Amino acid sequence: MKIGSMTVSTLDYPGMVSLVIFTGGCNFRCPYCHNPELIDGGEDVDVDEVISKISEYSEFVDALVISGGEPLLQADEVEAVLGHARGLGLKTKLDTNGSYPGKLMRLIPLLDYVAVDVKAPPGIYRRLAGAGPDGVMESLRILRDSGVMVECRTTFVPGLLEPDDILDIARSIECDVYVLQQFSNRTVLDERLREVDPPSPGELREIALKVREYFRKVMIRTREFGDEEI
Repeated sequence: MKIGSMTVSTLDYPGMVSLVIFTGGCNFRCPYCHNPELIDGGEDVDVDEVISKISEYSEFVDALVISGGEPLLQADEVEAVLGHARGLGLKTKLDTNGSYPGKLMRLIPLLDYVAVDVKAPPGIYRRLAGAGPDGVMESLRILRDSGVMVECRTTFVPGLLEPDDILDIARSIECDVYVLQQFSNRTVLDERLREVDPPSPGELREIALKVREYFRKVMIRTREFGDEEI
């Protein structure tokens, strides 16, 4: 199993202390990616070793989060890890780009929470992510009736997305909570984006207010204030 890193977090699963496993490998090429070292990277770690590490942390954490990279590139290994975590009584969460609906469907019985990165409106998806939106839209359809908590999140990158694009996204998806994330220029795949200033919390609040009617819960996520419900 390709692993980038493991860390304990109080942010990645709302309201819970979690062990977060970042997997290596991704099929998307988002220019603003904040984990570009994971796209083709990751250390080969035996699944039994990962399972042992989860057992070791299980008395100190409430949940296991599998993030990336794109975890579903390693669906068999992720399934084994999630199954073990469930057996220990941990809550489970998957962060995914949503491009593998068939693999996601297989894992739903082992999941409590799924966060899907929705990169852009369907019309410009391929330009931003390097892949089309069909798999993502199918994943969201599968999740809609799954009983799993579903978070959709979009990183707002000035110059790549416009406020109206966020409206188009809101009209095209269904989820329990929608999160508008602040772009960070600290670590990016496309070095040209280092010259782009992150949007201010005020800008994100203004955009989020416009999409609030489409979701039960809308939040913004910024470096300055963390998660803030709108």
